[in-house]
Amino acid sequence: MRDRLARLFYGRNGIDKLSTFLWWVGLALLIISGIVRRFGAGAVGYAIWALAVLSIVFSLIRIFSRNVSKRAAENERYLRAKDSFLNFFRGKKARFDQRRDYKFFKCPECKSMLRVPRGKGRIYVTCRKCGARFEAKS
Repeated sequence: MRDRLARLFYGRNGIDKLSTFLWWVGLALLIISGIVRRFGAGAVGYAIWALAVLSIVFSLIRIFSRNVSKRAAENERYLRAKDSFLNFFRGKKARFDQRRDYKFFKCPECKSMLRVPRGKGRIYVTCRKCGARFEAKS
């Protein structure tokens, strides 16, 4: 059986992060569509069901695709988008955890986030990225 699977997937894309994500999204949408149809919203439930089936079918198409380079590029774009989305929340959490010791400012020029120790009074803050200086109260 293992040999048959190995021969089946030879030269194919296989399971990657994007395919796994699409599979789980499809499964979650199937469950949601069942709940929605149970409570009487049939048309909406069938629309969600159609999205779920499309997601699962697209996942299977990606898994069995022989165009490995194109699927790898799609997976790379997905991973970059996922990382940027998660980094946004990681940055928010880090700033929240450090809020007692540091005050955070946005540079008026380049909009990068700057961290300054609290309790220093009125100080001049210099942006490390663009070199802009501005006065702020810490």
